[in-house]
Order: sequence, then C-alpha cells, then structure tokens
Amino acid sequence: MKASSFIRNLTWSTNSISSSKMVKKSAAAGAAGGARWCFALLTILIIHVQVTAASWWLLGTPSVYQSTLELTPTSYKDHCKRLYYLVEKQRELCGLSQNVLSTISLGAKMGISECQSQFRSQRWNCSTFDETTSVFGGVLSIRSRERAYVYAISSAGAAYAVTRACSRGEITECGCDGKIRQKPAKGFEWGGCSEDITFGEKFSKEFVDAREDNQQAEGLMNLHNNEAGRRAIRSRMELVCKCHGVSGSCSMKVCWRKMAAFSEIGAALMERFEGAFQMTYRGGGIASRSISISSGATKKLKKKLLVVDKNMKKPTKKDLVYLDDSPDYCERNQTLGVLGTKSRICNKTSKAIDGCSLLCCGRGYQTRWIDLEEKCNCRFVWCCHVQCDICKQRKELHLCN
Repeated sequence: MKASSFIRNLTWSTNSISSSKMVKKSAAAGAAGGARWCFALLTILIIHVQVTAASWWLLGTPSVYQSTLELTPTSYKDHCKRLYYLVEKQRELCGLSQNVLSTISLGAKMGISECQSQFRSQRWNCSTFDETTSVFGGVLSIRSRERAYVYAISSAGAAYAVTRACSRGEITECGCDGKIRQKPAKGFEWGGCSEDITFGEKFSKEFVDAREDNQQAEGLMNLHNNEAGRRAIRSRMELVCKCHGVSGSCSMKVCWRKMAAFSEIGAALMERFEGAFQMTYRGGGIASRSISISSGATKKLKKKLLVVDKNMKKPTKKDLVYLDDSPDYCERNQTLGVLGTKSRICNKTSKAIDGCSLLCCGRGYQTRWIDLEEKCNCRFVWCCHVQCDICKQRKELHLCN
C-alpha cells in the first residue's frame, strides 16, 4: 500500500475511533488521544521519507556487505524480502539465487570505493556516512555532476560484479559468453571464458534502473547516467590471448574477451565527469504541428532532457549529464553532508584542483611535520620470505585552513 493510501486509511480509522469514544470520554481525553495519533502520523511520514530516500548503495557499506556473505541457501530469500531500502523489483532479483545479493553488494562496494579514489583530491571527496540510508548524505539530493558520476560508477559496479561472478560460476543463471565464438577470428581461435558483459549489463539495467521514473527530469538524468556507466565497461573490453606451441612457439593462439580493470572504468567516467553536459527538462504535452495534414492536427511532445547551451552538441549515451550546478564544497554544510575542505591535505606545488590554492578555496594552509615509520631495504631471504628494515622519515604535510 502506498504511503498516501495508508495515511488516508489511518486518518479514517482515527476519526471513527474518536467519534465512538467522544460519547464516553471527556473533551480533554479526546484531545490527548488526537495528539497521540498526530504524533504517530508524523512518525509514519518521517519513516516514509527516510525509506524513500534510501538506496541500494547501502548494500556496499562494510557492515551490510559483510552480512551478505553470511547468507545460507535457506536464508537468503527471506533476507531479500526484509531489505526495506530496495524496491519490489530489486527484491525479486535479489531472490533469484543465493549469490545475487552478495554480488550486487560487491558492485555497490566497488562503486563507492572507486568514487572515493577518483575524488580523493577534489573538494568533494565522495565522503559517505554510516548513520544514514542515503549513504552519501544529502549532497546527492542536488542533481549535480557529482551525482551523475555516483550513479554512473554505481551502475558500472553492479554490471562489473555480476559479469565477473558469471564467468566464475558463482551465479547459476549465467556463465561465459557463448555467442562470442560465433564471431570471425583472424589469426587466433576463440577459447577460454569470455566474460558475458551483455548479461551483466541487462542485470544492472533491471536492478539499478528499477527505482527510476522516466517521466520525471530526475529519473531521466539518472537513467542516462546509469547507462553511461554500463557502456564504459563495454567500450573497454580487452582481447586476451595465450600462445600454444612447441618450445614457446605460437603455432596456435587462443583468445578470449575480459573486462578492463575497474580502476580504468572509474578513470574513464572521471573524464566524462569533467566534460559533463548541463541539461534542462522539457515536459510532455501537446504542441501544434508546423505542417498540418489536416485542420487541428497535433502531436504529443516526448518528455526529454535538452542541452542548456544550444551551441553544444548533444551528449552521447556514453556522456554524463546533470541538471543543477554543484553546491559550495568549500565550507562545511551539515544539512547536505558536505564536510568542507578544512584540514584536508593539499599539494603545495600543484596548480590543479589538489593544489593548496584551489583545494583550500583561498583560505591558505598550514605546514606540519610528522614522523613516519616505513618498510625499506626489502630483500628476498631464502627460503621463502621477504625481509625489510624499518626506516624513520620526517614528512612535510600541508593542511587547508
């Protein structure tokens, strides 16, 4: 039942109960009862908002991810049904087989980790919060280019994790890519296990896109960026070959296709982030045709996103798109979950965003010295381990004011 219907039913029940008891109770008691019902109603509304704001990204947080690894063949379906932050379609897919949830959780974990790696030197460093179901805090309520990246890398993470799990036989509904062997091969033979990116893409699309509404600007933006994330994997599939022959000769070469390292996917999407397209929303409606076949002929306009700068080309399906300008990441904003850049480590010699001038937002920086102990003079000792010395080193750090 939708929250609005549930609340209407609750209100009707409240009125009925209050009416029947008014005969027996005093006005003061009735007022107290009404106050209790109002409090209950407010609590329900708050819970509904929290659940609506929740996301499957929560699966990628350390505690939740670890719990998915402990599921048994008899417990995983019930566990999937209890995941309130997933929509119904996602819970259905979760229950397909035992390893689906842990695989999707790994994909979410990969997406969060890669986001933090790529943004480690940015003013917003993809910080997460354990105490909130939205994972990234309120900052992604703004339809910014940072949000575009998070959606893209998360969708890519889901597709990547599922594809890899299929090739390892961890999900029973899929396996290696059998169709690839039907394609012509020049100078080699198809062999090994080519990773089935098509299945991974389809599963990611079904699962990640399930929450989105393609009739709203926000949904259209999210769907576009989800697809861009998946396409970043496909466009970087690698051909890996192994030679067979006598004495190291390559009389026969066997090849298969595999995904590039996920860090390469993250870096590629970071380039798309830098060149993201700002869009505006055109709602649906009825517009007169410029050339009418008959009097009063009309056509229905499709809801879509349009480029704000009409002098720019249209974004491709591999590009990232956003609707709103980014907020100020320089100063702490508790409402949005922005930590600000105070006390962040900056690079004194860099002119890029990681440099003290830009990262510190013009506030200046402090220089501190710290003592570090690091392994050094490492050497192989027969047999069979590596032995290192411990060296002390003083290191200069620059921290934003």
